[in-house]
Amino acid sequence: MLRMSTLLLRTLREDPADAEVPSHRLLLRAGYVRRAAPGGYAWLPLGKLVLDRVTEVVRAEMTAIGDQEVHFPALLPAEPYRTSGRWTEYGDDIFTLADRKGAEHLLAPTHEELATLLVGDVFTSYRDFPVTLFQIQTKFRDEARPRAGLLRGREFLMKDAYSFDLDEAGLQAAYDRHRAAYTKVFDRLGLDYTIVRATSGAMGGSASEEFLAAAPVGEDTFVGCTACDYAANTEAVTTRAPAAGDPYAHPPAEVHDTPETPTIASLVELANARRLAGRSDWTAADTLKNILLTVRRPGADETELLVIGLPGDREVDLKRVEAALHPATVTVFEDWAEHPELVRGYIGPQILAKLGLRYLVDPRVVPGSAWLTGANEPGRHATNVVSGRDFTPDGAIEAAEVRPGDRCPACEAGELTIRRGIEIGHIFQLGRRFTDAFAVDVLGPEGKPVRPTMGCYGIGVSRLVAAIAEQHHDDRGLVWPASVAPLDVHLVAAGKGPQVEAALDLGGRLAAAGLRVLVDDRAGVSAGVKFTDAELIGVPRAVVVGRRLTEGYVELRDRATGERSDVPLDGLVERLADEVRATRGHLV
Repeated sequence: MLRMSTLLLRTLREDPADAEVPSHRLLLRAGYVRRAAPGGYAWLPLGKLVLDRVTEVVRAEMTAIGDQEVHFPALLPAEPYRTSGRWTEYGDDIFTLADRKGAEHLLAPTHEELATLLVGDVFTSYRDFPVTLFQIQTKFRDEARPRAGLLRGREFLMKDAYSFDLDEAGLQAAYDRHRAAYTKVFDRLGLDYTIVRATSGAMGGSASEEFLAAAPVGEDTFVGCTACDYAANTEAVTTRAPAAGDPYAHPPAEVHDTPETPTIASLVELANARRLAGRSDWTAADTLKNILLTVRRPGADETELLVIGLPGDREVDLKRVEAALHPATVTVFEDWAEHPELVRGYIGPQILAKLGLRYLVDPRVVPGSAWLTGANEPGRHATNVVSGRDFTPDGAIEAAEVRPGDRCPACEAGELTIRRGIEIGHIFQLGRRFTDAFAVDVLGPEGKPVRPTMGCYGIGVSRLVAAIAEQHHDDRGLVWPASVAPLDVHLVAAGKGPQVEAALDLGGRLAAAGLRVLVDDRAGVSAGVKFTDAELIGVPRAVVVGRRLTEGYVELRDRATGERSDVPLDGLVERLADEVRATRGHLV
């Protein structure tokens, strides 16, 4: 039983100035967390109770599928990450430091290297496999701009698991097992989530999926199909290319004067007005715009100038570009004065090979497709510029924005809808990237060495607290699901003297019955303030010990539904204990 008169808790009436999203505002206002540093938060007693309950759910489902819990250090030597290539690949995203002897270290962003070395050190025979390890531990990421409270911080609690199998069938079985366990975790936590196809990023591997909790403030954008079960992060959406044609079936390219048309809209208007190439039905989709980007690879001193070609009715999505070019970072090119050979607003692909510039195109730009595009001269464009005849791309790239109404790449019958979500889990089929890097082999059943294959499975545990808060709140405060609420019952003593004593007595009896109880026994605090705080804190059940105490009644409030009823004090302990036990049983 916790007493608010002594609890480390300070609720706030106003939203903190730097709180950007509902979970950030409410967790601060209700006294669950407190900012300790940029991107770092102290967990106060109520917050730690929620974090522990989320952790318990995650741990229970991991052990239920046979995963073994370990704990790696957070301060790691650089050498294993140099061996795997991720010391450079992570770039500025990791915290690095040197010890007093000058040896380089990092604060762990994840532990594939350490898990691989441990398994290679301990296990030597095929008889030891399969094996899966997991840990729940603090991780670190050097966010350039920490934001949104627990959703994007520099320090966070994460569950990471690593499976080791001898063949692809074993890896698939481990992947499927963790996928099913994740659905149980997120179902128990009361989350509305979607499983989507994803890119693998710094993890590598052949396949991955994300679990995204639906939220307007989510940093991830994902699509769903109106006709099939296709779902994917927009970074992983693929474009179905149209059929290729004969590059030489088109008339020769022709250059036209197109003054004052630096934009696609102005170009289309002029093209139709002048009937360029004998047409008056030009649309933005008939134009080929060419976007210049600056690409920097981790550890490289120099940057590369890259040109992306895509239909003019689309915008470049830099997140999709970076996903395709990982681990490179990408920015929009700005240094036009240093490249006078590139005419801003009138760039065409015809001269890019001669200039030695890499040219990647949208999958819609297939051989034989003809375009209205820049002629590489101020105020001039060209028609019938054909892929495969007038220019040859260096490859295709998924760089264009994904829009609502786009055709589904899986079934083509449905349209894509777009939503936002918070990444709460990510699972990967890593393959042998890390066992290859460290040459981990075990003796196989035929007496020959076998190299294990790996899977990796992550859950953002502290981020889950924020994701739950994002989905479970109203205009009065938090509304915790019973599975993660810090306490089962919030007792409010709405009065002086007998009400306080009665509330403490009831709280003691509820605690003795196995319930977690918070008693608002603060002196000198009005009933209105206590009710406001109870709604802000968001415990599922509130019991108001107030004016009808002398009649043997208290008021029972349901935080989720808002229902209120006067109930007899006699028998209340047994009633609430039965309700809580039934809820806990349902959640197991």
